[in-house]
Amino acid sequence: VLFEFCFFFGCLFLVFFIAQCIWAQEPSVFDFSKSLRIDFNLLTDAQHTEVLFQQLKKEPYWGGPTHQLIAPNWGSFRLLVLDGSKIVFSKGFNSLSNEWAAIDEAKNEKRLFYHAIQIPFPKKTLRVQIDQRDREGVFHPLSSREIRPDDYFIKVEMPINYPSKDLLINGYPSEKVDLVILAEGYTAAEADKFYADAQRMTDYMFTIPPFDKLKKDFNVRAIAVPSAESGTDVPGKNIYRNTAFNSSFYTFNQERYLTTNSLKEIADVAAAVPYDQLYVLVNTPIYGGGGFYNHLNLGTADNELSEKVYIHEFGHGFVGLADEYYYDWDPTFQDMYNQKIEPWEENITTLVDFGSKWKDMVQKNTPIPTPRTKKYQKVVGAFEGGGYTSKGVYSPMQDCRMKSNEPKGFCPVCERAIQKIVNFYTK
Repeated sequence: VLFEFCFFFGCLFLVFFIAQCIWAQEPSVFDFSKSLRIDFNLLTDAQHTEVLFQQLKKEPYWGGPTHQLIAPNWGSFRLLVLDGSKIVFSKGFNSLSNEWAAIDEAKNEKRLFYHAIQIPFPKKTLRVQIDQRDREGVFHPLSSREIRPDDYFIKVEMPINYPSKDLLINGYPSEKVDLVILAEGYTAAEADKFYADAQRMTDYMFTIPPFDKLKKDFNVRAIAVPSAESGTDVPGKNIYRNTAFNSSFYTFNQERYLTTNSLKEIADVAAAVPYDQLYVLVNTPIYGGGGFYNHLNLGTADNELSEKVYIHEFGHGFVGLADEYYYDWDPTFQDMYNQKIEPWEENITTLVDFGSKWKDMVQKNTPIPTPRTKKYQKVVGAFEGGGYTSKGVYSPMQDCRMKSNEPKGFCPVCERAIQKIVNFYTK
C-alpha cells in the first residue's frame, strides 16, 4: 500500500512538474502559418549605402524552417529580427548594390536596389535591423525599425494566382528546400514551353552531385507568369522587350550579366506559394545569368549551356558560393575582395585563415599554395585565382562549376557547403 501511495504521488508530481515546465517556456514569437514580407531599397554610391524601408505585407505562407531560424553568418548584408536584445531570426543576403559600389560610375551616382525578404509572421512587437559587412568583414547596422503584428499599415492583399505546376513535391515546406521557378519573357501562349523548360532545368539539377543525392530534400514549383512579349532586354544590341519582370543583359555594361530590379513584382507573384529560393527563368537563347545569395537567381532557357548556367547561378543564390573565375583583362571587379582578411564565401580563401575554410580537406602531401599543374589536377588544394582576380585569392580545385562550364558538377568544397545549407532548411 505504501508503495502504491508513493507511486501515485510520484506520478502526480511528475505530471505537475512537466506541466509547469511547459507553462514556463517562453511562447514562440512567430506564427509559422504565414509570413511578413519586409520590402526595402538600398540606396548606394561608392561611399555608403542607406536603407529605405518601403512596405510590410502579410503573406499566406512561410516556406522556411521552423526550428532553425539563425542562418549561417554569410552574405554581404544580413537582416536580423530582435526580441529585446535577443536575435530570434537572421538571414544573410547579397545585393547588386555592393557590386555597383565597386565600379567607377558609383563615385558620382546613386542607385536604388529593391529587396523583399520574408520572415515568419511576428506574434509580438519586434525590431528588424539591416546590417552591412564592411571591407574588414565586420557587420555594422545600417537601419532598424519596430514591427508590430497589429500595425494597420501591414498590407494584406490576395496574391495573384497565375497558372502554376508542381514539378517536384517531397513534403512539408518547413522540412524541405522550396524552390520556385518564375517565367520571364514567356507570353501566355508559351506557358507549355515554360513548364517544359522549367522541368528540364529541374531534371538536370538532380543529376549533378551533390543534388543527385539530395533530391528528396526539395520541392520545386513553376509559375507561368505571362509577359506581353517574348525574350528580354539586350541594350548593347538595342533590343528591348515588354516583360513581366523587366530583366536585362548588360548589367553594369557586362554583356552576359542578366539581372532585374523588379523584386516587388517578383515577390508579389511568388507569394501564392511557399518558397525559400526564387529562380527567374528567361525565355531567350542568349548565354548569361546572375545569382545573388538569398535574393534572386536568373538564367536563360534556350542556350546550349543553359542547364549548366542554371546550376552555377543556383550556387550563388542558394549557397552564396563565390565565382572562381578570373579575367586579368577585365578590371571591373578586380578589387572586390580585401586580401588582408578571409572572405566569408566558403569556396575561396586569401589564406589569411585557411583553417576556417577547407584546410581539413587537403591531403598532407599537397602544397599550399598549390601549383596549377597536371599533378594536382584532381586534388583539393589552394590554387591561386578566384573571385575575379588571378592574384591573392585561392580556389579549392583547378576547375569547378563555380569556375567554368567544363566540369560535370561542383568541387568537394562547394558540395560540402551545399549540404550544409540543405541541412539548415531540412534538419
